[in-house]
Amino acid sequence: MAQDSKVVSFSARISGGQFSLPHALVRLRDASGQSLKSVLAGFFDNSDDALFELADKAGSNQDQTTYFDAMRELRLRRKLMTVSILQYISRAFNDIGRFQPGSASANLDEVDQDSLSLLDHSELEQRVAIDNLINKLRNRHSNAIRMLNARVNHLVPSVQLSDSQMPLSPEVICGGLAEACSDLDIDIRAKLVVLKLFDRLLADTLGEFYQEANRTLIAEGVLPDMKRPPVGDRPAPSPSKSAETSQPVRATDVNDLRSAAVNTVPSPGGQSDGTFSELSALLHQGRIGDGENVTAGGNGFLDTSALMARLNDIQSLPREWGQGRVISLAEQLQPVLRTDNGRAYNVGQVDSDVINLVSMLFDFILEDRQLHPVMKALIGRLQIPVLKVALSDKNFFNRGGHPVRKLLNELAMSAIGWTEKQNGQRDPLREKIESVVDRVLNEFTDNVDLFSELLTDFSHFMDLDRRRRELVEQRLRDAEEGRAKQERAARAARQMLDEVTTGRELPDSVNSLMREAWSKYLQWTVLREGEDSESWASAVELTRKLVWSVDPRPVTDSTRTELLRSIPSIVDDLRQALQEISWDPFATDAAIRDLELAHVDVFQRLVTSRVSSSRNGNTGALDETSAADNDEPSVVEAGEAVNDLEASEVVESRPVVDEPVAGTEPAPESEIERAWLDRADSLRVGSWIELTRDTTKTRCKLAAFIKATGKYIFVNRSGAKVAEYYRESLAQAMACDEITMLDDGLIFDRALESIIDNLRSSRKD
Repeated sequence: MAQDSKVVSFSARISGGQFSLPHALVRLRDASGQSLKSVLAGFFDNSDDALFELADKAGSNQDQTTYFDAMRELRLRRKLMTVSILQYISRAFNDIGRFQPGSASANLDEVDQDSLSLLDHSELEQRVAIDNLINKLRNRHSNAIRMLNARVNHLVPSVQLSDSQMPLSPEVICGGLAEACSDLDIDIRAKLVVLKLFDRLLADTLGEFYQEANRTLIAEGVLPDMKRPPVGDRPAPSPSKSAETSQPVRATDVNDLRSAAVNTVPSPGGQSDGTFSELSALLHQGRIGDGENVTAGGNGFLDTSALMARLNDIQSLPREWGQGRVISLAEQLQPVLRTDNGRAYNVGQVDSDVINLVSMLFDFILEDRQLHPVMKALIGRLQIPVLKVALSDKNFFNRGGHPVRKLLNELAMSAIGWTEKQNGQRDPLREKIESVVDRVLNEFTDNVDLFSELLTDFSHFMDLDRRRRELVEQRLRDAEEGRAKQERAARAARQMLDEVTTGRELPDSVNSLMREAWSKYLQWTVLREGEDSESWASAVELTRKLVWSVDPRPVTDSTRTELLRSIPSIVDDLRQALQEISWDPFATDAAIRDLELAHVDVFQRLVTSRVSSSRNGNTGALDETSAADNDEPSVVEAGEAVNDLEASEVVESRPVVDEPVAGTEPAPESEIERAWLDRADSLRVGSWIELTRDTTKTRCKLAAFIKATGKYIFVNRSGAKVAEYYRESLAQAMACDEITMLDDGLIFDRALESIIDNLRSSRKD
């Protein structure tokens, strides 16, 4: 029977169970991969803010720690998780009809009671979280998913394809998500937070993703007139109720089930080499016309065992290299792949692919600008041991939790902020990395457990180092927060004094009192009570009275009377305020005496002014003032009352630093492009940068953002402050290439992603 031109029959399969996907499915796979990559990028961008908000509202320290752990792990592994999910979905396309998504093959209802009793609570919680997300996606986007099912089934009518096996089904996407989350190095509480975050942030955004997938197939001419799901088609039952479409789980498979739920690591007999196969396929597609088919036989062929033996012979050679020397894997393998008479050995195709992939991985690592050359040289000595691991274990390429990969990531991550010490200075981190490398070169043969042991030991070393640095950084943050509050209080006091004294003529002694002792009291009031408090309002009022008492304006007939009545209370309140901050009692007495002399000068000026007025005929006012003088205390009496106060303790006053560090004054925002300001805003605490000043490069990380002052504080790996910037100055430094961002992601996974991108680009070319 003639078939539609868009339908491809799978009845004639190529040997080995492989076939070519229909063009429309290839197009859907590539387009959906790009679309999902954008969706996941948006999720990871939003997850940081969401987790920070949850941590800020956490009810306990334990909950807050959980949210921060989840935030840190997502930052570190966002690229790895994205690649893992996309590769999982790619396998669903490539093995269409045979691929069983992990979530669909291990549902709770399919596990017998004996097996279920062996599952611990954390595993069950993860299963429930994944199943809930699948159900939510199916219920919320039912029509779009069912129409996509119909179109995919139309393309492959000869394949028995259950709803869960459709390459973009919720089961496949959530299965990829579960596999990506399995290697997160966090406890179950934090892992559940991540899963719930996917539920919260992804459920709605995937609606447009499914609509776009349908539009892609419509553009390829696949059922373009279908506006609703076919009649009789019903949403697929939830994973917990679809035992008919899944493989039953036997009681004897409980251990495998537990392992899959926790680690999501494919078993050696199943799809363990999925990623390696894809890498190998991409590698071959890039070799157009290569024609390299190796056959075993003759003295010129090395099988895997012989190759491993020859690698063992050269493994320890890096110990003889000069310090800082880096030799590529290809150069190291030259004596391995040549006979004594100089002829080249042939190796198997799989071994050849492994060699090429490991070589490409280390090419990326050794060219990575994030690493210091000394650290590159140390990590570069591990090329032969890593090649041996990859030759013996193909899971090396697709298992994110492989101990060798984790060790490489840890070594590189620890070295990102490292700078070379001066001669004679001890460098614990470099010594530790050197000891790890030496142990691998001396002890590794074929037992990968050595890497697990070294990983555990190195992680313990880094944990201790991290705690020490966190303590130093916390002290710095506390000091900077205190300094910021002090600066804010000083600014409030300075602004208030400027406002009150502007246009006034104050004696030098009084002006000194206001700017020193009284300014400290005002700052102390702001720090203790705040600017909205009654204490601050009282301090402002006393300041105004004090200024008025030495420069009364305007002068009226009642000014002298008001001064005589107010001065004793002003002086009394002033002395009491300085006692509250334990100001030097001797300095207080001296200031009060100077203030008394200032008051005497005021009264003398008033008397002189009235005498002058009386000579001009204003005798009434003068007589009235003279009459009033007979009934009120004299200036001397007021001065004696002022002096009758007690001393107090000395205050330990920290000097206020009002000006920022040189070169960090805010630049005008109008002169800076918005894009650079946005980059400055997106900088997160813990991000590493490279700072260039006068041709000197310094690596440091953002230790704190002080909201009160808007300062970004940067520290080196030891926790010592090396720079501080305001927002505008930071953006300006980025624009001028004074500051360069460093990628502190997992280096192995960045290298793997780069290889995949390069191979795919080569294929398109």
